[in-house]
Amino acid sequence: MILRIILFVILGFQVVLNMTRPLITLYSTNMGADTQQVGFLVAVYAVLPLIFSIHAGKIADRIGDRIPVILGSFGTAVGVLIPALFPSIPALYASQIIVGLSHVFLVISLQNVLGHVATRENRDHYFSMFSMFVAIGGFIGPVLGGYLADHASFSTAFRYASFIGVLPILFSFFIPNVRKQSQGKQEMKLGASLSLLKKVSLRKALLSSALVLYSRDIFVAYFPLLGEEVGLTISEIGWIIAIQGLSMAAVRLFLTSLTRRMGRGQVLFGSIILAGISFALMPVVDHFFAYCLLSAAMGLGLGCGQPLSMTTTYNASPKNRTGEILGLRLASNRLSQLIAPVVFGLIGSSAGLLSVFVVSGVVLMGGAFLTKEPDSVSDPM
Repeated sequence: MILRIILFVILGFQVVLNMTRPLITLYSTNMGADTQQVGFLVAVYAVLPLIFSIHAGKIADRIGDRIPVILGSFGTAVGVLIPALFPSIPALYASQIIVGLSHVFLVISLQNVLGHVATRENRDHYFSMFSMFVAIGGFIGPVLGGYLADHASFSTAFRYASFIGVLPILFSFFIPNVRKQSQGKQEMKLGASLSLLKKVSLRKALLSSALVLYSRDIFVAYFPLLGEEVGLTISEIGWIIAIQGLSMAAVRLFLTSLTRRMGRGQVLFGSIILAGISFALMPVVDHFFAYCLLSAAMGLGLGCGQPLSMTTTYNASPKNRTGEILGLRLASNRLSQLIAPVVFGLIGSSAGLLSVFVVSGVVLMGGAFLTKEPDSVSDPM
């Protein structure tokens, strides 16, 4: 029952998030933003999460997970409503700041609850289910948002997203409120959290997670600009992004058997390489179905990294500090999501939009080699 509630909440949240995130880029360019400004707009989503991620995890460990999930759900619904009420670039910035901070409290606490209710034996399966519903939201959201923006308006799409955001709020009240024992003063310091990075497996899990999240963000932010440049409609752009979400969900159905057969390290390495190649090939094609194929291949690659890194991170965490360490994972994700859009915005404005995809693909493939480790030293399943 608890698992179903968690999955319903994350599905509703991801539908709302993925309805609006691709539209932020197109909405801002329609208001006159250039490639570099788009990079800053995408990056601002990660600013407050980078600062508060670890603290959000500590708060969840202290007061329980229900209140942070309720606040995160409510903040998301309010955040996506702002551009509908005040159609301007400052409103887009405000929206992304609020939604980004809400994301932190909601996702860390949901992952924390999921880790509590799972056993070590089924934790990979539970996190795969969680990630699969994230991916399903990544499929539904862009299609729905693209359709509404194409056939009505951007403001209408944001209003509908806010309405859908009410559903996760209602389910949030059924989240169990597990509190952990209080932590010592020393453990609450940031240095104590960072000291856990001495674990090689944890460092590699955080790096692989950051690679997956930043590349997904770059794709969602900059592919709409590429699609618009080659003449795709907003609905077609939404479908291409949605197909990536669908393939991310599909691969997670087989992730447990894949890791048992090939080993977690090999699956993670191969998946990031596949995503990097697909990313780098985006500028080579200019047809709707070719983009769909590359987006699907990228989704297959990106779909493995998130659940595997979540499990490794949770397993490496002291039992009374799991929220804190999941916060550390989210902080590393947000650091990559803060730096990457700004850097690639500068690259795109100076070397052209196509360079964003080529450079990002190369970075992904290089990062795959940094995260690679023998399965014999990986954390147990």
